[in-house]
Amino acid sequence: MSAVASELAAPTGNTWDRVAWHWKNNPKMELWIMWWAMVGFYQLFGIVFCLMTKVMPPPKPWWDQARIVQWFNDNHYGLVWGFGIIFLVSGITASMNALIAYSMRRMSVSRSFAYSYLAIYSLSSLPGMLLTAILLSVGALRPDRDPAIICMIYDASFTAFVGTMGVFFIGTSVWMLAVMLDRNRVFPLWFGYLNICNLLTEIVVAPMWIFKEGPFAWNGVIAFWVDTLVFVVYTIAFIALLRRMILRDDFGDGPLPELEQRA
Repeated sequence: MSAVASELAAPTGNTWDRVAWHWKNNPKMELWIMWWAMVGFYQLFGIVFCLMTKVMPPPKPWWDQARIVQWFNDNHYGLVWGFGIIFLVSGITASMNALIAYSMRRMSVSRSFAYSYLAIYSLSSLPGMLLTAILLSVGALRPDRDPAIICMIYDASFTAFVGTMGVFFIGTSVWMLAVMLDRNRVFPLWFGYLNICNLLTEIVVAPMWIFKEGPFAWNGVIAFWVDTLVFVVYTIAFIALLRRMILRDDFGDGPLPELEQRA
């Protein structure tokens, strides 16, 4: 029985019966688990980094020691609880990367694209997310620490969070090339150009290692706000396109069929 036929044979009973049937019989169940894990992770990421820890938008790079120490004191519980959640769920990024690598395996391009992406992005959560979380948690753990050390932790945290984009630059380049060379129409061509927009933002953040204020500082219009806006659009786009890819996937090796028009 084909994947499409199996899905059409799903029962029409209550929600739990449908979930149980799909869990046992849907050949795309693993893909959907990874997709929903991705959706859940990005929602948690936004809540933790924006609302709980106040890391986004980032505080000012030119603050003096007293103001930096005050920021850690003001956000003490948000930092320790918020990053505790991140440490708990950060492993979900592996399934997200696996789903994207699977989409590349479904393309007509060499499998080396998928394996390269998987290898590169296996490191992606370390510099921009986990290193920042570890450093800020250390800073919040002992508020009576020497203010000079607190300042060093503060600078290291936000330079790591905003400025370590090399992994993402290379990974996005691999995905962009795969999309633009693919003949199986897994993703539309415009997504390849969106990848170019995203990788260009990884370049413009480089000057934040030099500037403490202005558009290229770690909280600046270009280094943070433009970069974040492009990333949000990019993330929404690839989540939606991965969902569409799962719906279209026939587990073959040729062009993906288009979705049937529904009345």
